[in-house]
Amino acid sequence: MTGQLRLLAVHAHPDDESSKGSATMAKYVAEGHRVMVATCTGGERGDILNPRLRDDPEIKRNLSEVRRREMAAAQEILGIEHTWLGFVDSGLPEGDPLPPLPEGCFALEPLEVTTEALVRVIRSFRPHVVTTYDENGGYPHPDHIMCHDVTMSAFRAAADPSRFEHAGPAWQPLKLYYDRGFSLEKYTAMHEGLLALGKESPFADWIERWEKREPNRVTTRVDVGDFFGHRERALLAHATQIDPDGSFFALSAQEQQSIWPTEEFELALSYVPVPADEDDLFAGIGDLAAADALATDPPQAPVVDDVRERTLKA
Repeated sequence: MTGQLRLLAVHAHPDDESSKGSATMAKYVAEGHRVMVATCTGGERGDILNPRLRDDPEIKRNLSEVRRREMAAAQEILGIEHTWLGFVDSGLPEGDPLPPLPEGCFALEPLEVTTEALVRVIRSFRPHVVTTYDENGGYPHPDHIMCHDVTMSAFRAAADPSRFEHAGPAWQPLKLYYDRGFSLEKYTAMHEGLLALGKESPFADWIERWEKREPNRVTTRVDVGDFFGHRERALLAHATQIDPDGSFFALSAQEQQSIWPTEEFELALSYVPVPADEDDLFAGIGDLAAADALATDPPQAPVVDDVRERTLKA
C-alpha cells in the first residue's frame, strides 16, 4: 500500500468520533494518510454528562457553540479533517411511551435530503474507505440509526452519475466498515485486567447486560495501542460529554494497550478482495493510483456484501 489514501468516518454527534475508532484515525494520520470526520448533527440536544460542568451557565446558555469548540479541539488532537453536515440533533427520547421526536430533527429528515448532503462530502473528499455504525446505530439512538441509513445510501448514490448531478463527479468508496469498538470480549478483558491490578471494575453490570445480546461480528482488528493517548486526549476535549472520573478512564492508556491493543471493525461492503483476519482498513486497496482508478470505474457489484440493513426511509 503506497500513497496518501483517504478515510471518511461518518458520525452522529461531536464526541462520537473520539469514542469510536479515534486511535485508528490517529494512526492513519501519522502514517501520512488523509482522514476526515463528517459529523451529522451539532449535538444541540445532548445532555451535559460531566458532573463538574452541569451547572456552568455558559454551557447551559450555548451548548451548541461549546460543542463546536470541543470538536475543534478533538480534531486538532487527532490531526484529522472535519466537516459538519448541518443537521439538528434529535435528542434521545425517554419515557414510556416514548415522546415524539422534535420537528426538524436529523432523524426525521427525508433520506434523500440527508443522502445529498453526504454525497457532496464523498464526492469532494473522495474517500477510499468509509466507516459508520451498523443498522442498529451501535445503540438505538435515533441519530445513530439515521447515520447508518444515510451512510449506506450515500455510499451507493455517490457512484451513480445520474443521482445528485450537481454534487460533483461520481465516486465509489471501495470499502465500508461498521465500528465495533464496544464488545463483550473487550470489556471482559478490561474487567479482568482491572481486577488483576487490584482495582475496582465499573464493567460488571455492563458485561451482564451485554451477555444477553447477540455478539458483534468482527472482521478487522487494527493494532493502535500506541495511539490510545490520542484517543484519551480527544475524549477529554469533549468536556461536556465525558466524565473524567468515568469508566472510559478506569484504565490508563498504557494499561489498555497491554490488555487490548486493537480497535475492531466489521467489513460490510468491499469492491476489492480482502484477506482473512484483516489488520488494516486499507488492506487490498493497493497504491493510490490504482485505488483512484477503481473508485472512478468500479465493478458492477461489490466483492463483499454483508449488509444487514433496516428498511430505508426512501
